[in-house]
Amino acid sequence: MTLMKWDPWREIEDMFDRYTKAVGWPRGGQEALAPSDWTPRVDIAETETEFLIKADIPGVEKDHVKVSLENGVLTIQGERKTEKEEKDKKFHRVERFTGTFMRRFTVPENVDPEAIKAVFKDGMLHLHLPKTEKTEPKAIDIHVD
Repeated sequence: MTLMKWDPWREIEDMFDRYTKAVGWPRGGQEALAPSDWTPRVDIAETETEFLIKADIPGVEKDHVKVSLENGVLTIQGERKTEKEEKDKKFHRVERFTGTFMRRFTVPENVDPEAIKAVFKDGMLHLHLPKTEKTEPKAIDIHVD
């Protein structure tokens, strides 16, 4: 038998996720909550040239993933199919979520929407959001009559 280290923070985070999903509260400030069966975990990083979003979606087929950008909101959605029940198989524990998922993120204004690239490999979705060149805000003097 393998011993596992207990992580109370992970249990608290899981409990909070289940609670906020049950009452319908959004968890993040920039993320819009959408009805779904489960929520994939993501990492968001920034370099000088791009934003990178990595989403964990193991067990999801590439054809069941859709990425879209509309009105400055990036949406990742898809579905993980339930395994077929086998009569001679008895499950002792099922922890993996199945069903539909959706995550939404507000995209910064300095992202080039035409150059967004999505790569799906080995259950990981990598979204590359290239930045546009910075535009300096300019002051405009308006004459008041």
